[in-house]
Amino acid sequence: MTEGDYALLFDPFLTGNPSAAKKADEVKPTHIFVSHAHSDHLGDTIAIIKNSGATVYTVFELAEIFEKEGVKVQAGNLGGRLPADFGSVKIFQALHGSGVAGGHACGFVVAFKDKKIYFAGDTALFGDMSLLKSEEIDLALLPIGDVFTMGIEDAAKAVEIIKPKNVIPMHYNTFPPIQKDPMEFKKLVEANTETKVIVLKPGESVEI
Repeated sequence: MTEGDYALLFDPFLTGNPSAAKKADEVKPTHIFVSHAHSDHLGDTIAIIKNSGATVYTVFELAEIFEKEGVKVQAGNLGGRLPADFGSVKIFQALHGSGVAGGHACGFVVAFKDKKIYFAGDTALFGDMSLLKSEEIDLALLPIGDVFTMGIEDAAKAVEIIKPKNVIPMHYNTFPPIQKDPMEFKKLVEANTETKVIVLKPGESVEI
C-alpha cells in the first residue's frame, strides 16, 4: 500500500510462497504490519526490515522477538492505538492462533492519509466486527480460504457487518487446502451489499 513517501506492507510471506510476485530483497517498505507469528505471516519480516530500515507494528509479545534482532518496533496490544507519521494504527482482535507464547493474533485498522484500511489478518468471523462499522472503512482485506480462517460465506457475512466501501479477498490459493474461487466471493458480496469487491492477482495493484 503506497502513497507519497510511504509504503506499507502486511504479513510479508515471500520466500517459499508459490504465489509471491516479488522476492524479499525487492521490496522496500517504510512500515510493516505483522498480525501473528505463524511462518506464513511473520515470513521475511526481519530480513526486509534489515534491508529497508522499516518500522514494524505488532503486538507486544511478538515485538520482543523483533527487538532482540535490533530492529525498529512499535508495540501495542488489542484495542490500543499507535501514532504513525502517516496517520495512526489501531490493533484489533482476531480469532486465530498466535504462533508465539502469550501473544494474540490481531488485525489492524490503519488510518493512512485520508483512508481507513482494515487488515483482518487470519481470523474467524466474530460478532465484535460490528465495532468496525463506526470506523467507516474504505478498504477491508479479509481472508476467504477456509480451513485455517473464515471461508467465503463467513467472509461475506463479515462484509455485511463491517460495511466497507471496498474489500479485497486474501489468504486463498497459496496451498491446496485453501483453494477458493474469489469470483464466488465477489458474486455473493455484491449481490447482498453495496461493497465493491476487488480481486487482484499477485503483482497487480488498484487505486482506492
